[in-house]
Amino acid sequence: MIRKLGLVSTFALAAALGGCAMIPGMGPGPDMPPVPVSATAPVEYVRDIHSHARPEIARVKHVALDLAADFATGTLSGTAALDITAEPGATEIILDVRNLDIQDIRDATGAPLQFQTGDNDPILGQPLTIRFPAFAAGEQRRIVIRYATRPDAAALQWLTPAQTAGGRQPYMFSQGQAILTRTWIPTQDSPGIRQTWDARIIAPSDLKVVMSAEGLNTRGEPAGDGQTAWRFRMTNPVPPYLIAVAVGDVAFEAIDERTGVWTEPSMLAASHAEMVPTAEMVDAAEALYGPYRWGRYDLLILPPSFPFGGMENPRLTFATPTIIAGDQSLVSLVAHELAHSWSGNLVTNATWADFWLNEGFTVYFENRIMEAVYGRDRALMLQSLGWGDLQSTLADLPAADTRLKLDLAGRDPDEGLTDVAYEKGAAFLHTIERTVGRERFDAWLKGYFERNAFRPMTTEMFLEDIRAHLVTTKALEDQLMMDAWIYQPGMPSNWVPPVSGAFAPVDVAARAFFADRGPASAIPWAGWSTQERQRFLAWRPEGGAAGADWLTPAQLADLEATLKLREEGNAELVFAWLDIAVQHRYQPAVPTLERFLTTMGRRKFVLPLFTSLWAEGDWGRAIATPLYARARPGYHPVTTNSVDAVVGRP
Repeated sequence: MIRKLGLVSTFALAAALGGCAMIPGMGPGPDMPPVPVSATAPVEYVRDIHSHARPEIARVKHVALDLAADFATGTLSGTAALDITAEPGATEIILDVRNLDIQDIRDATGAPLQFQTGDNDPILGQPLTIRFPAFAAGEQRRIVIRYATRPDAAALQWLTPAQTAGGRQPYMFSQGQAILTRTWIPTQDSPGIRQTWDARIIAPSDLKVVMSAEGLNTRGEPAGDGQTAWRFRMTNPVPPYLIAVAVGDVAFEAIDERTGVWTEPSMLAASHAEMVPTAEMVDAAEALYGPYRWGRYDLLILPPSFPFGGMENPRLTFATPTIIAGDQSLVSLVAHELAHSWSGNLVTNATWADFWLNEGFTVYFENRIMEAVYGRDRALMLQSLGWGDLQSTLADLPAADTRLKLDLAGRDPDEGLTDVAYEKGAAFLHTIERTVGRERFDAWLKGYFERNAFRPMTTEMFLEDIRAHLVTTKALEDQLMMDAWIYQPGMPSNWVPPVSGAFAPVDVAARAFFADRGPASAIPWAGWSTQERQRFLAWRPEGGAAGADWLTPAQLADLEATLKLREEGNAELVFAWLDIAVQHRYQPAVPTLERFLTTMGRRKFVLPLFTSLWAEGDWGRAIATPLYARARPGYHPVTTNSVDAVVGRP
């Protein structure tokens, strides 16, 4: 449970927010009309165990970056100017840093300030304490920190040309969630301490810089000696993990007047064709839960080492190239990241113990977008696949980690990044919708986003809101079993699993092949959607425990050859097939496995496959150890940190 700190101060954000002038990002197109930021309720800070900051004493309100990207050294260097406020009499502010080289700290007049870094925590990094004369009531000050990142900064991945699609230019991108922003920006790195920001980033002139903000100079400006400077600003206050940057050989193509795609030139045509539904999704999302408040919604399709499916950085979602399936079959990922523009970016979990408030709401919202654009059948299939993933997760996790409200004391917050937050959280919201009716639930959820816009949110605040505006009687609350959903392990008894009628014939075909040992030629694979194919490959014996004898070598060979799984290009299907192959120690699939794990770094795929290999004893470990040594240099630290714990660091 989150402990509130002492006499926690409250203050209105409205003055800091002001208006929100929305200018298109780096893409061409007409300016979008501004969406005004409404005044919000005061923020009450809660203790974040994953931050050294003490925002109830002194807090960062704005970050101004002036940094140069050096590909030769793999570093960013320059200054971060922080606008801070504090309680009257405060004489210090505490920031979060990890592996940063702090060179100098001064006030706005250029006078040096005393500072010190504390002991290094392997998860949290170090507190950076900066001292100054006592604050007066209502005062705001600027401090300027000169610093450099290190080549091993966990938030930044520096790629060689060989690790990109084009193969000609290097590339760099950031990934701040959950607590990695402190490895490239000295600030208060907590989701509950929202900050506006601006940036000037210098990079080689043959590369472009894009950020999760509005671009102020679409062609850059000369910065001397073959360098170009790019400027950005974000006038909506955001949690620091949403400050994101990428530098590379990238090009842009618009989808409509407020959406478009960035990626390497060689990938642009395919990426644009895949992302065309984005514009319709934005319209559908607004129709459901109110205006999109960030101006543009663009996507950046990154090189294959990006560790997540997508990252909801405002105005510019970062996405894995594994969603480029050629048939728009995996665009639910876009719906998910778009939904985060409301749940996560607009209303944000105050601490990582409340991660379900970001992801559970977003999975629910994603499904509603998919239903609006593609129909109820597609949405039910996606719900059902998510339900299956959740059952596997619940079986594998300790009971305490199957609660929505997590205890992450002494743990990396990434340990809470499981299907419990995503799918159990969404199942909770589906249960409320089913019980109170969609019309009432939608009215509450739209109001929830409006009432809490640009605010950090705790589980307890969520409960206060829903009890005030929707669940207003004890009888209804008892029927919903809200406390059981949030604070108890497992699934409450009032959950009804989703049933997709489209999966009924798939299940018949799966049982005919897997259980009754029929021929693969009888599988109607060509007529199925990606989701139906995923369902088929997810079949397991009753009880969920799949021993190595549930398929014969002949069946595996028949399946691989008939369904052309060696040539399959859809990453979700390749992963599902390889999961079966590894469990059966199917040696002919090893080349496919090696190719898959050395050409992309998405943790969703990488970690389970290496975990399965390791579980197969000598056979799997003989494959995993040299394969990981070869693949690891191409993975992001988010991925390697997880796989290292299984395989060991080469």
